[in-house]
Amino acid sequence: MAGRIAGLFEGFLHRRSLRRWGLAGADIGNADLETLRKWRGRARALRRNLDVVIHEAEYRLALPVIGSNVMRKPMGTEWSWRPMLWKGPLPAPGMASVPGKAPICDGATIFHDCRRSELTVRQIRNTREADIAAFGFRMDMFRFDGSFLSLVIDLPEDAARGLKLKHLIRMDVIVEVEKPLEIFARLNIKHGPNVEQIVRELPLNEEEVMVEFDLAYSKMNEKRVERLWVDLIFEGPEMNQVILRDVTFSRRPRAEL
Repeated sequence: MAGRIAGLFEGFLHRRSLRRWGLAGADIGNADLETLRKWRGRARALRRNLDVVIHEAEYRLALPVIGSNVMRKPMGTEWSWRPMLWKGPLPAPGMASVPGKAPICDGATIFHDCRRSELTVRQIRNTREADIAAFGFRMDMFRFDGSFLSLVIDLPEDAARGLKLKHLIRMDVIVEVEKPLEIFARLNIKHGPNVEQIVRELPLNEEEVMVEFDLAYSKMNEKRVERLWVDLIFEGPEMNQVILRDVTFSRRPRAEL
């Protein structure tokens, strides 16, 4: 009740202020110089505050919404998911000299075997008009004396539930690189004591960067699927910057022939 009364009172003050400034604008041509100076000073003070509010509001309203599940989905999609790394803010957005095994957030881990780490990672806010995800993930690699660098993404339980050989698992990526390199995506499916692996190279030279894993070509045991994860493997990352603007996954049944 108190909140409703406060809202009504705030609305009354806003309408009164608009009316007051409307009358001042209508009568400004007849005002004397002393009145003009007074109104000009008040208007300038008000404009400074209004400009701050308008600037911040327009900036934030133009950004992708934090927590949004909006994503591109192919026809027939029965499950889709965006990892938290691209969806919500992290408690610690950045890390320098990243160790060989470094959890970035729940379900995302960096792995490498460098003797001396010169890898820096940071979650950044997406601001481009084309961005759908609220956040991006930037990796800056300087000297690289290791043999591998990967970002491991654990898929949720829903991805494994009801998984069949008839399914296609698709990964869509929006990626920027400072200089050319190869990025591979390896889908891992744990079924019983075994792990089935399917590797695809991301087509970075194409407008739509996506890969599909066709489970019909795997030896997965449908009755024993336990969990899934994806390794994003970066080949030759030295002296490079990689920004993953968005990463999403989806699952759909293959079209019957």
